Amino acid sequence: MLLGKAVRLERILDRNTHRTVIVPLDHGISVGPIYGLVDFKGTVNQVAEGGANAVLMHKGLPRCTHRGYGKDVGLVIHLSASTSLSPKPNAKALVATVEDALRLGADAVSVHVNLGDETEGRMLADLGYVTSKAADWGMPVLAMMYARGPKVPDEYAPEVVRHCARVGQELGADVIKVAYTGDVESFSRVVEACCVPVVIAGGPKIDNTESLVRMVYDSITAGGSGLSIGRNIFQAENPARLVKALSKVVHHDWDVHQAMRFLRDEA
Repeated sequence: MLLGKAVRLERILDRNTHRTVIVPLDHGISVGPIYGLVDFKGTVNQVAEGGANAVLMHKGLPRCTHRGYGKDVGLVIHLSASTSLSPKPNAKALVATVEDALRLGADAVSVHVNLGDETEGRMLADLGYVTSKAADWGMPVLAMMYARGPKVPDEYAPEVVRHCARVGQELGADVIKVAYTGDVESFSRVVEACCVPVVIAGGPKIDNTESLVRMVYDSITAGGSGLSIGRNIFQAENPARLVKALSKVVHHDWDVHQAMRFLRDEA
């Protein structure tokens, strides 16, 4: 099982850089079929051709996204969900199992936890259950760790994000996804307190591409292990080109100027 986990991790984390570019496509449950998540095969093909290490989605989508052609890409099955229509949208519930992911040929599973929510206890229990079950099967777990609740005035505060990352690590996750704290110094403190790879979320749609590239570059400079960014990639004018640029930043240490020049030259 230890070998199985190592093999699967290499499908979502580059074996040379130990970093990753993951594109989540799980937004359909939370907010519906938004732009970029209608032509699933087209979207997956674009991000795969751009060099993404993996895509992330709910268990019902692989039947819509398996292409049978093009460049290969890793698969992460998301196990938790809630909708924006709920009176408690931050209360995530398990809607799939590790065994479901195995049957779909997944390389990893993911679980979303919102610390500070009234249902935090249940979400923590779910994460603990999934990491234990995943260990039985040699399945890597990505934990999406956020702070959202009445006692959380700023979910991007460095100490809050640091706490989120540490909870995911201590409950057994193999990769931690957190919000970016806004600068290299503060994010480096998040990374240094976590012994497993830490990747950044994209957050709300960013209209300025250079701001997105800089956020990714700064997170890598701080010691981060890459990104797990959805709508800022799949809703881009050219997702394949953007993924190529971000992959160069993550895996080849391009700076912001190099990435933006590449994007302009390819436009």
